[in-house]
Amino acid sequence: MSEHLPRLLVAAALLVVALLAPFFLEAFWLQTGLFAMAAAIGAIGLTILTGTAGQLSLAHAFFAAVGAYSYCYLAGGGGLGVSAASGLSLPTVPALVLAVAIAGLAGALYSPIAGRLRGIYLGIASIGLVFIGQHILFNATGLTGGFNGRDAAPFSLFGFSFSAGDPELVIFGVPFEDMERLWYLGLALLAIAYLFGRLLVAGRPGRALETIRDSEVAAAVNGVDVTRYKAAAFTISSMYAGLAGVLLALVFGRIVPESFGLNLSVEFLAMIVIGGLGSIRGAVLGGVFVSMLPKVLDEYSGSLPFLAAAGSGGGIEPGMAARFAFGAAIVAVLIFAPGGIGALWRDSRPAPSTSPPKESAA
Repeated sequence: MSEHLPRLLVAAALLVVALLAPFFLEAFWLQTGLFAMAAAIGAIGLTILTGTAGQLSLAHAFFAAVGAYSYCYLAGGGGLGVSAASGLSLPTVPALVLAVAIAGLAGALYSPIAGRLRGIYLGIASIGLVFIGQHILFNATGLTGGFNGRDAAPFSLFGFSFSAGDPELVIFGVPFEDMERLWYLGLALLAIAYLFGRLLVAGRPGRALETIRDSEVAAAVNGVDVTRYKAAAFTISSMYAGLAGVLLALVFGRIVPESFGLNLSVEFLAMIVIGGLGSIRGAVLGGVFVSMLPKVLDEYSGSLPFLAAAGSGGGIEPGMAARFAFGAAIVAVLIFAPGGIGALWRDSRPAPSTSPPKESAA
């Protein structure tokens, strides 16, 4: 128990800080933190698929788009105007659950193709989903709103709305508007996603997926249904991406097709490589790093050397600097920490002593 005490104390401290953050942080940091939570949820799903099951996928942005747009369609109502998108006006909780299920269904429908391919071939084939998704998002204006996108209905739970001023809420002198309210929703969704991922990877399904990753023949010989497990991994990963897409839609308030392009899939892949393939903790850390870095650089571009605001023409733009940082981080992880940043805490703990106990003097 004593060897786990430091980890429990750190986890408890982080939980307290996370719960109190809305009372101290500005709107920028709350929004950036919510983006990091959505990224972490999506990264957990991808590390289960790629790191644990060994299936390379670059289609994560497509499934995030399925989740985001499904929620907007299910929870949104019909609008006015030529480019207005339709909706079913369902309550937001069923809309969220159904949106995640629809993303999982899309993954399940694609899993037979994924089951026939491996490695780089699967990665290239999955890119096609992103391009198909972009075409649909731009042209199915009745569902997606086309180029202009569509609004995301504010989330509500048991009559409590997560939008500003509905109802007006002030706690200890701090007005709780949309970002403050969504913060706790994001924490709850991330906690559920993290715990489920840890249990999945540490349990029998995780061991079966790792066996498939290492050798499908050996897995089949040991009684693992390779086809079923690979399909399940793709489905679960797609559901994680769909949940991340729903949270992104709620934070943005309005989604557009450009938000779910190939760049997002590449960023998800960078998250799990930097965090450590197959590590749930690493996926969260990698998601936080990759999602927050560009926004922080952009916010402080005026005070950081060699950086310039986007479009100013001088210095390095924050987005380009972030891409340099991602590349450097990936190279550094591959060379110095192959297990990713998620393994650094584990590796920093002292190894248990294996020497025999000393005999006491007679």
